[in-house]
Amino acid sequence: MQLEDYFDFLAPNDIRIKGHRIGIETVLYEYLFHAQTPEEIQQSYPTLTLEEVYATFTYYWRNKDQIDAYLTQWLEWSHRMRAEQARHPDAFTLKVRKARTERELAEKRARYETS
Repeated sequence: MQLEDYFDFLAPNDIRIKGHRIGIETVLYEYLFHAQTPEEIQQSYPTLTLEEVYATFTYYWRNKDQIDAYLTQWLEWSHRMRAEQARHPDAFTLKVRKARTERELAEKRARYETS
């Protein structure tokens, strides 16, 4: 089996682990930015095998410059999407925020009334 056989190359900015909807960026982010071990990553994503996690690492090490650029683009896109979502939250998010605010106010009132 060739290393590339572990992956589905859907687009230049979308490489998935074959048989999963999990992108290599998900595994590599946990490894590079959260210093998780292969075993910890596999526990977080139990549909992945340790072999698939190690294959992702190996693919990264063999293509470090290219995958570093891939990850940089992915992180920039993620930040843009989060900022966009913050500026224009969907109805569900607004409902959750409202409920949280109401709960926090009720808790503050209860504390104030008991003190």
